[in-house]
Amino acid sequence: MTEHVLQKLVEMRGIETHYVDAWGKPATIAEASKTKLLNVLGYDTGSEAVIAEQVEQEAQSIWSSPLNPVQVIRQDEPGILIVRFPISSVNDSFTFVIETEEGERHHQIFTPVEGELINAAHVDDEEFHEYAIELNDSLPLGYHTVSLSQQKGADALADMRLIVAPKACFTPAPIQQGKKIWGLSVQLYCVRSENNWGIGDFSDLTKLIREAAANGADFVGLNPIHALYPANPDACSPYGPSSRKWLNYLYLDVTAIDGFGADSVQQIVNSDGFKQRLHYARNVDYVDYQAVADLKLEALRAVFEEYYARHLSKNSKQNKAFKAFIAEGGESLDMLAVYDAMQAHLKEKGHASWGWPVFPDEYKEYHKPAVAKFKKANLKEVKFYLFLQWQAALQLEKASQAAQDSGMLIGLYRDLAVGVSEGSAEIWGNKDLYCVDASVGAPPDILGPLGQNWGLPPMDPVKLYEQQYQPIIDLFSSNMASSGALRIDHVMALLRLWWVVKGDNAKDGGYVYYPVDDLLGILALESHRNQSLVIGEDLGTVPDEIRTKLAENGVYSYRVFFFEQAEDGGFFSPSHYPVQSMSTLTTHDMPTLIGYWHCLDLELGKELGLYPTDEILQTLYQDRHENKQAILDSLHGHNSVDDSVGHDVNHTGMTEALNYGIQVHMAKGSSALLSLQLEDWLQMDKPVNIPGTYNEYPNWRRKLTHTVEEIFDNASIRTLATKLTQARKQAED
Repeated sequence: MTEHVLQKLVEMRGIETHYVDAWGKPATIAEASKTKLLNVLGYDTGSEAVIAEQVEQEAQSIWSSPLNPVQVIRQDEPGILIVRFPISSVNDSFTFVIETEEGERHHQIFTPVEGELINAAHVDDEEFHEYAIELNDSLPLGYHTVSLSQQKGADALADMRLIVAPKACFTPAPIQQGKKIWGLSVQLYCVRSENNWGIGDFSDLTKLIREAAANGADFVGLNPIHALYPANPDACSPYGPSSRKWLNYLYLDVTAIDGFGADSVQQIVNSDGFKQRLHYARNVDYVDYQAVADLKLEALRAVFEEYYARHLSKNSKQNKAFKAFIAEGGESLDMLAVYDAMQAHLKEKGHASWGWPVFPDEYKEYHKPAVAKFKKANLKEVKFYLFLQWQAALQLEKASQAAQDSGMLIGLYRDLAVGVSEGSAEIWGNKDLYCVDASVGAPPDILGPLGQNWGLPPMDPVKLYEQQYQPIIDLFSSNMASSGALRIDHVMALLRLWWVVKGDNAKDGGYVYYPVDDLLGILALESHRNQSLVIGEDLGTVPDEIRTKLAENGVYSYRVFFFEQAEDGGFFSPSHYPVQSMSTLTTHDMPTLIGYWHCLDLELGKELGLYPTDEILQTLYQDRHENKQAILDSLHGHNSVDDSVGHDVNHTGMTEALNYGIQVHMAKGSSALLSLQLEDWLQMDKPVNIPGTYNEYPNWRRKLTHTVEEIFDNASIRTLATKLTQARKQAED
């Protein structure tokens, strides 16, 4: 086959052939990778004739559609709609009927040929023209519907969604005016408390928010709290969820739900066996997800039975609120509840159940008749999982309200994972959208020299477009609920994603592009609707174009101290960071401050075989040694530490003075937002997650060393918080 025909299809589908790697060097996608990526997108690349036919079919499909499925325009800019007609119709009169989401209707009569001709093509021996038609009326922000008809009142020839978005994302007025704030970042499952059941919960979060606010914090940032797998609790990565729209029920405080005090429930939780299991779950060093799930599900089922008898079997206000929640959640919520019920059912029967790929054939897709039959036969069980989501939403909202009541400027900020795992309910409910024979990952970079494969099937950008961007609208909207900010993990996904075909090494993947301008417009719209500031995690292999676009669209950059280095090896002063950014010291994929300083991450990596050669490891040790000296030089140069902290890295270990000094050093910086990890406040040494590992290390399980009650009883920590607040105020000047 000729390279030309294949390359045309590659370009049509947004597969990038050249990119700049993490070290600034040009890199090329292998020919074999291009072909494989086309295959997982559903194309047959067996011959030149077959490829040419598919290219022709795609073109014919586009040109025969008078309107696009969806179009995004920005407010205060000319509203332009794209139309396509055969040349025989371009002098005819047509009508747009635009219905806004508020129900207002706008009519506009136009003749295509009077618009701007922007493209032309021959399809099946017929000439087609594409025109840009400017709208007469300005439209409000929102999601509107456009119908196209031959004449007023005639049947519609086509319709589309028209999204009118603001120019940039929302930023609170005080931050726009120069206020600089700090907050804490926490993996919620890590939190210990006197009352939780072996995993941090929403009541712990509420307590943490109040204490942090009383000590000067303006936000508490969370790891993703997406729904995981009730029937498979050891699938615990918050970045490999079942659904990103819904919540992890394990964060429920069972004791705070109406009905917990009932005799039937108390009899269970006060039994000797339950108390022994609870004592174990609370005191074990790592979260035992199976133990926690067993405890919570047993108690929650008893609470549900009590709540059902009291409220849900009657025409009560609670039942009305529950039904309203279910109605608002729509198909997505129903799908998750049915999935959770089915997975639990299959596991109980001893069938393979880790995810839909191993479900019986009749259950492998949400819309199959057998699934509807299963739901009908198990209505109360499905309602139980709906109940868990309802209670989780109520408890999260209570935590968010505590942040507002405490005067936090941002309050909660949530984290949106880049994808869902292969066996997820989200894919089960929308199979067309996902390419399950590929996975999202990253090319080789500093954090992952072998490249990374995250096991998350990507969305097909064309299917997303055909679905009028509804899945992404839902994601942004649901994750901005009950919060004042949203961090988007791997925000480059709005521009491009590194796809790895099943069975291939991560380094052999390739980039697939997404409609970045449209997605940023939707993000800006949802940001304003939810009054949510947006932070984009822009680490790794980041093209300049996405950082520029993010900044222009009001998205805050994510600046990690250890990555902000000059070419000579020195560390940039935080006073030189972009104002429109959130700065931080470490992330969930990095060692803690003590771990970094004592090279514990490199030791662990060696033990786990993460480095291909000893030479690579020795280079990393040498780089670390030089970086630590550069950090000491920077800290002393900016008077962020006194002489109790040594000047020579060969004789300076990590101490409280150095640890807290680095944090205050960051607080003096120019970033509008500063996020600090609770682990570093507590001077912990073990990481949350080691990228590239699965069973080799207990990722997403390590708990904090102190309870939430103890943290703020610590005089040193309270003094640190005061210094952070003072440094942030000084940075405003």
